[in-house]
Amino acid sequence: MEIQDRYIVAADLGTSKTALTVAKVEGENVQVVFYTEVPSEGIRNSSVFNESQASRPLKEAISQAESALGIKITQAVVGMPKYPVRQEQNTGKIDGRGYDTDITREDIAELKRSAQDMYPLENPNMEAIYGAVAQSFSDGENFQIIENDIIGMTSDVLEGNFKIFIGKKSPLAKIDTVLKKCDIVAARKYFTADTTAKAVLLDSEMDNGVAMIDFGGGCVSVSIYHGSIMRHYASIPFGGKNITSDIQIESEGSISRELAENIKLAFGACMPEKLQNLSEKIIHIKSNNGEADKKFPVKYLSEIINARVEEILMAIFYEIHESGFANKLMSGIVVTGGSAQIANLGNLISTISGYRVRTGYPRHTFSFQGCEGAVDTSAATSIGLIMAAKNDHTLNCAFSAEGYVPPFGESGAEETEPVTDPFAETTAEPENDMKTTLIDFETVEAPQEPKKPKERKPRTIKWSNPFSSIGKFCGNLYETVQQDINEEN
Repeated sequence: MEIQDRYIVAADLGTSKTALTVAKVEGENVQVVFYTEVPSEGIRNSSVFNESQASRPLKEAISQAESALGIKITQAVVGMPKYPVRQEQNTGKIDGRGYDTDITREDIAELKRSAQDMYPLENPNMEAIYGAVAQSFSDGENFQIIENDIIGMTSDVLEGNFKIFIGKKSPLAKIDTVLKKCDIVAARKYFTADTTAKAVLLDSEMDNGVAMIDFGGGCVSVSIYHGSIMRHYASIPFGGKNITSDIQIESEGSISRELAENIKLAFGACMPEKLQNLSEKIIHIKSNNGEADKKFPVKYLSEIINARVEEILMAIFYEIHESGFANKLMSGIVVTGGSAQIANLGNLISTISGYRVRTGYPRHTFSFQGCEGAVDTSAATSIGLIMAAKNDHTLNCAFSAEGYVPPFGESGAEETEPVTDPFAETTAEPENDMKTTLIDFETVEAPQEPKKPKERKPRTIKWSNPFSSIGKFCGNLYETVQQDINEEN
């Protein structure tokens, strides 16, 4: 009997982009054979709010994958919303196991299910448990034992302490509706704070202590690891889309959101004082429809971006301080997500906090031939979903179309549609028929400096001791940030 190919399909329903990833699984080998990103609709702060709008880009991506690979997609693994999510503590206990009975991974899984199922939700009709992460275990005599150490021990008692992550129930139902409109179903739903971290972070980083900042379009989250265990999670409803909105507002509404996004990706940067020669450039927005041309100094663009990014970072640093692990992050901070590519973002985080910072790309645990977009920071969530699902041997999300064998390997890489970034071509004509170019400051008359917003003046902050200063400083600013969050929502 011929063994059928097994596929894993991951759908990342993000605020700025919808990403679809298809991976072919052959034993322990996983090959990403298709990856695409299309602009999202109907999603706010990582949650679906308009099912019909959200289904359109996903259906488009599915159609592209089926046509390129000659398969029929029937289901997909998806991520749960990243905001709002709160965390609680719960314990689970198994008695009467037998004193000479080994503790197995199955016992740990059973204990975890018990801790989740038995947790008393405040409002079961409105809330759902997104996931649970084991913090420590006990055999009745020894305490604070990690999972890898307690497996294999013999004990009549097994007790575990867990972090329970709780979110809204309705967004999960809306995800099902979106997939149904695309004629597929949800094979699994994952809490992506943990899956994304395992796709990006090194084992040594998670052991020594690290904070992963996932800088998405609709929200920014932080996952803190120490001792190879996720110890804290928090998120705020700010992200790359807010930066794009700021650029659009500062242009006095004369450019579209699409063009503002293009400008951000092509010329956006933090820390305007470090732009050097680029700070003397001007973005020239040429109009072909009779409107006056627009001119936008790159330095001022950086000031706008820097102000919003600092505001976001203040809230994230506050959460790091509140976690109690601020002085245990020996591996510093790893920043990933679609907005992680903003120039000088890592330098800004390091300057403010004092932590060592690196950009987190998906680790090369798979083959990505022909799907270069799958190794960008914006694909971290998608690759995390694939990693989480690959060991479930009962899972198969797609089937080869009758009479068609998908061309994998080198020929498949050539025939697969190239990965496209909808915002990559910054000089393409946007919807408002305007083009952007970069011209020397010396060759044109300097435009009048746009009026700067009083409420978001750029700040340059240096802390000699981030562990002692971060709590005091962020605590004073956090109330202001929360007010901004409420106003924008």
